[in-house]
Amino acid sequence: MARGPTALPIKFPFSRRAGPSDAWTKCPACDAQVFNRQLERSARVCPGCGHHFRMSIGERIDLLLDPGSFEERDAGLEAIDRLGFHDERPYDHRLEASRVKTGLRDALVWGVARIDGQRVAIAIFDFRFMGGSMGSVVGEKLARCFETALAERIPAIVVSASGGARMQEGTLSLMQLAKTTAPLARLDRAGVPFIAVLTDPTTGGVLASFASLGDVIVAEPRALIGFAGARVASDTVGEELPDGFQTAEFLLEHGFVDMVVPRPELRVTLARLLRLLPVAADDGQEAAALGERPWGPLGALSGFAERLGGAVSETIGIEVDTEVAGNGGPATAGTTAAAPSATRSPDEPEADR
Repeated sequence: MARGPTALPIKFPFSRRAGPSDAWTKCPACDAQVFNRQLERSARVCPGCGHHFRMSIGERIDLLLDPGSFEERDAGLEAIDRLGFHDERPYDHRLEASRVKTGLRDALVWGVARIDGQRVAIAIFDFRFMGGSMGSVVGEKLARCFETALAERIPAIVVSASGGARMQEGTLSLMQLAKTTAPLARLDRAGVPFIAVLTDPTTGGVLASFASLGDVIVAEPRALIGFAGARVASDTVGEELPDGFQTAEFLLEHGFVDMVVPRPELRVTLARLLRLLPVAADDGQEAAALGERPWGPLGALSGFAERLGGAVSETIGIEVDTEVAGNGGPATAGTTAAAPSATRSPDEPEADR
């Protein structure tokens, strides 16, 4: 008996449960549909037009640092809602939602690691956490990163991706501009290099403070870099500003950044810079000045903390989880931050406009 044609099974490139949106990402620059696995292989750079997608902290660690070398510091610091701030949602609700979404305690992770065998103190922002905004915890971690670089005489690197100061913390967030720049002045006097890496976006109070003070300022291609939004800047000066005046390439042309480096070349470039920027010989003065302050739960404010006890944590908006505070265990892409959804639109900056 003759049989009819046999239907061959159809093999899908992804599971039936996972739709196309889970396998592809639309490039916002050229509208091309890019296979997510291809994005992973290309360091999240569009193979068609070179657009640089934003990265999580874990992805940055994998991209820049020697495997297994990252030791996170001050993992237990968390922000608290000292002001009882409430806009569309209470601040503490926003914090919890960002922690659930990202797997992070705040918008920045810092620690000590190696790049091509060279030891560095490095801090990395994650824009997914409330637009990478800088509040009391981010400022405290940055200050500790710079102070550690000075004490251990190793170069400091900050990879920024931020909308600016965190408006929900009011003046406490604005004081972080001074808090992060003061230790950089000591680094400069001591001859310890600081490299600023500006990624998309670097704006507001972050750009107005430490991000503009690197001995070398490196930017990723087409990164948005500026203090205020384009419309606000134009209205402030009362004239039309050039197209693209807040892009990395424009700022390079006008001397505000030193290098624009494609992401796949960033690790090699940083390694080369570290070899070209040796740490100056230690004369002991800056380290001695740093050593005069006891290293307590609030860094530079430790003496104040000892006098007033727990009231300080409420005053400046920092809470310490003692179980993980100071934990030097290694962080990886799998444990430091959850991988971002390829199709989810990133948060708008919680920025100072």
